[in-house]
Amino acid sequence: MKLVRYGECGREKPGLVDASGALRDLSAFASDIAGETLTPEGLARLRALDPATLPAVEGAPRLGACVGGVGKFICVGLNYSDHAAEAGMPIPEEPVLFMKPTSCIVGAYDPVEIPRGAQKTDWEVELGIVIGRTAKYVSVEQALEHVAGYCIINDVSERHFQLERGGQWDKGKGCDTFGPIGPWLVTADEIPDPHALDMWLEVDGTRYQNGSTRTMIFNVPTLVSYVSHFMSLQPGDLISTGTPPGVGLGQKPPVYLKAGQTMRLAISGLGEQQQTTVAAQ
Repeated sequence: MKLVRYGECGREKPGLVDASGALRDLSAFASDIAGETLTPEGLARLRALDPATLPAVEGAPRLGACVGGVGKFICVGLNYSDHAAEAGMPIPEEPVLFMKPTSCIVGAYDPVEIPRGAQKTDWEVELGIVIGRTAKYVSVEQALEHVAGYCIINDVSERHFQLERGGQWDKGKGCDTFGPIGPWLVTADEIPDPHALDMWLEVDGTRYQNGSTRTMIFNVPTLVSYVSHFMSLQPGDLISTGTPPGVGLGQKPPVYLKAGQTMRLAISGLGEQQQTTVAAQ
């Protein structure tokens, strides 16, 4: 299934994209694409529905973040061997974890703000894991049983804040709009191998990232298991799994975003995002 949240910001409704690409309203069967809806039992109830019987949504409404009520937004740094080489950093012996505040989450087509004082705003196309079952001290072998599905995440980053302002990475990762998610949550049964997905990102038509989840250092079950040994994971939590090479920081010379540009990014099977950059007010 491809699950979406559509409508005005803060008033999104749950929806489903059917096999023909039409948007269907799920409001009669789910209050949101969040929490209980993402559990195995909740997803089973939605799979039992005939999409043709659901009301069609007219027009082209805004698509919000594909997951609502996110409790934790956990990110993994330097998780692609070719990106670590690009950054001139050694391959980590264990996953590098940091958090993005949930206040940064926006829809896949919402504008991205260049923060006040920003100098080096960058892009990162990433595979997102959506948790569907509470996970605490889970084994690698059982980890995928706790995954509801996958989505695209653009881990927008302000490198000046992240790397040159002292402290940890979070201040360069959590600015408002720095977490576009979606357009869809694709349930795990439709992505048989999350480690064989092509991914790319363009800025104003120039392709900078052109990679694959094949070059992940720590794979999906390893990450879910690892994180669950440091904090419990609940349905609706997100893990952003790192980015392939081609970020602005890695260009020679570096290339960074400015207001008025357009980012397009995609992961095979998970759809496409597009954001226009604007100056923060």
